[in-house]
Amino acid sequence: MPASTMFVTQEGPANALALNKDYTQVVIAGRNVFKVFSIEEEFVESCNLRVGKNLNLNFSCNDVAWNTIEDHILATAATNGAVVLWNLNRPSRSKQDHVFIDHKRTVNKVSFHTAEPTLLISGSQDGTMKCFDLRMKEATRTFFSNTESVRDVQFSPHKHHVFAAVSENGNVQLWDMRRPERWNHQFTAHSGPVFACDWHPEAPWLATASRDKTIKVWDLSSKSTLEYTINTIASVGHVKWRPQCKYHIASCALVVDCSINVWDVRRPFIPYAAFNEHRDVATGVAWRGNPNVFLSTSRDCTLYQHVFKDASRPAERANPQGITMNSWGDVTFACRTNFHSSSKALGIHRKPPLLDDQFCFAASVVHRYCCKMPREFRKFYECAQQYVLTGRSLAEICDHNAAVARSTGRNQVSLVWSIVKTLYDGSKGGGDLCQQQTPSRDSDPAPDPGSTATADVDQRSLPGDTSAGEDDAGDDDAPPAGLGPQGDFMFGDGELDPLGAGCDLLGGAWPCYGVANGNPGVPEPDWTLPVEAFPLRHEIQDRSPPPEQFPGQGDPHLDDHADVAVEDQPSSLLRVASAPRLAPWDPSGLVAEALRHHAALGDVQTPACVLLAMGERRRGLAALDEATQEQWLLGYLDVLARLKLWGVATQVIQLAWAASVSQLNQQSTTVHTCCGRCGKAMLRSGWLCDRCHSAEGAACAVCRRVVRGLYAWCQGCSHGGHLAHMREWWAGGNRDCPAGCGHACEYS
Repeated sequence: MPASTMFVTQEGPANALALNKDYTQVVIAGRNVFKVFSIEEEFVESCNLRVGKNLNLNFSCNDVAWNTIEDHILATAATNGAVVLWNLNRPSRSKQDHVFIDHKRTVNKVSFHTAEPTLLISGSQDGTMKCFDLRMKEATRTFFSNTESVRDVQFSPHKHHVFAAVSENGNVQLWDMRRPERWNHQFTAHSGPVFACDWHPEAPWLATASRDKTIKVWDLSSKSTLEYTINTIASVGHVKWRPQCKYHIASCALVVDCSINVWDVRRPFIPYAAFNEHRDVATGVAWRGNPNVFLSTSRDCTLYQHVFKDASRPAERANPQGITMNSWGDVTFACRTNFHSSSKALGIHRKPPLLDDQFCFAASVVHRYCCKMPREFRKFYECAQQYVLTGRSLAEICDHNAAVARSTGRNQVSLVWSIVKTLYDGSKGGGDLCQQQTPSRDSDPAPDPGSTATADVDQRSLPGDTSAGEDDAGDDDAPPAGLGPQGDFMFGDGELDPLGAGCDLLGGAWPCYGVANGNPGVPEPDWTLPVEAFPLRHEIQDRSPPPEQFPGQGDPHLDDHADVAVEDQPSSLLRVASAPRLAPWDPSGLVAEALRHHAALGDVQTPACVLLAMGERRRGLAALDEATQEQWLLGYLDVLARLKLWGVATQVIQLAWAASVSQLNQQSTTVHTCCGRCGKAMLRSGWLCDRCHSAEGAACAVCRRVVRGLYAWCQGCSHGGHLAHMREWWAGGNRDCPAGCGHACEYS
């Protein structure tokens, strides 16, 4: 057998190929090509079957099969719905022996029986499979798949009366030749059409290839069990197991990928070997009985023989360096290494593995660094457990959460909670700052023309009015009500007063909030403007004498002892009827920026919890769109799930306002029971173990009967039984499992 890569070019692309039983000849078939080649030092054409005057659609082939026993019998699947039988020993130039016209539409696949050379089965676009007896020259059985199209049929090498069929609806059917009226077993293998299947020559495995870009390996020893899944970059059109290698399988794509990849099913994301000789997608693969040589056809009109020594190894071109981190802070780092230095020790201590059936040597070494719990995650964990999000007023929630954040050392987060309380708490001070409106000037009472200038000030509008209560009357240095103690404001700095930026703290007093004659230590506010500020329209007629002419006005000693009644003189100076009011301020933009800042720092907990605590007040945050809020909530739930804080996550879902988040707790949850004998999860059936193939593991531990209905199941030892029987067992004072395993069940 030649051990080199070679190829031959034809006049048209081939759709399929097949080898004879001795692997010395190959036949290729397509719409415009149908030839037999002998495999020697090179491909030698031995027979051209597309000859004659009447070249009809019987020569247009979708698939070709070589008889496994008779070396001169071929069968093809034609595009016109015919199954054509060819005899290479015919003396005439035309080798066509018989035509079966039982199918109504195009035939996709033909396959000979592995042990009975006279049986041939076909799968068609009409959804039927037909079994032909070559001795009778007719179809003996018809199998109805109840699907739109059957893409591939293959006889089982382990059970000679069983064959598998795959269809375009994603289903796989197992048929018994003795029962043509109904399939023996059916299951959904893929989410898209299944184009090909292949039985493993040794194990009871069936490989399926689909348009969903996956190759799946099913264990059919009892029922269908998914063993392996291979992910590819394109739809898979053909698969073929590699002989003498249990875990290797070859595949070729329908589109995009022109390579033929050989996969190790235990490493499903990177091919074990790749062959890149074709310039268009491959249409067929056939092994020459040797795990190192196989043949392939392609749309580029070539027939190739590939040798494994010429294959490329994608794993060797992979990046040998990388780093990753899990949610608990554990770091895994891979770095480049050199295996040549340790080759001597490898040869002494153990036998080198066979490269044909093992992975390639990795070019990197993985190091793992574990951490119990990093500091930031401890803070996140403690805050998530101790935060209060509902059930109290906003002020109490903010005070509690600020204290929790401060106790964990998160001072900036504590300041955010204090800001939210100051801005949105309406129980103290002037009420909710976000809802304050500037009162209308028309609502102020009209001033008395005969009152003094200081009396013109509306005393009710001053927050520092000492007549508001007895507690404030004796405290001259106390700030106005609603501002809180110094240093407890939203900015965290007692020297800043954003509500009264024009007022300076002089001598511990609040001069701008002082009341005339109410506090001797506070200077009287001057609400008048000098006359020079406005041009006079006419000269003032009533010129009153200056205050210095009145007796006692110039003597400071008389001011303290003499009670002199002085009548105020009319004045043309401007009088202010009320104190100036602050313009309305909307802090929603500031709060939104603060939450975005913490989210950008990676602290998704703070914005999510603040929005949940604000409740309906969050509607005023117009700067935060619904998608951003939903993203924060989902991110917070993801971190809570990684830390296994299921209770906190449930509370967040219940308080969430986004539909996509609030519906998370409405999704179904599936808990798979485990076999009591081997401990394997029973995925498909709750009563039959896939490994033990018996229902003994699902029997009640008390009465030893199979449980059907309500049951109790211990997750520790995987034993259980009828709910009533288990209650009686524990009510009797028993603490150990009734199965006799010695496990102290948690229900006891």
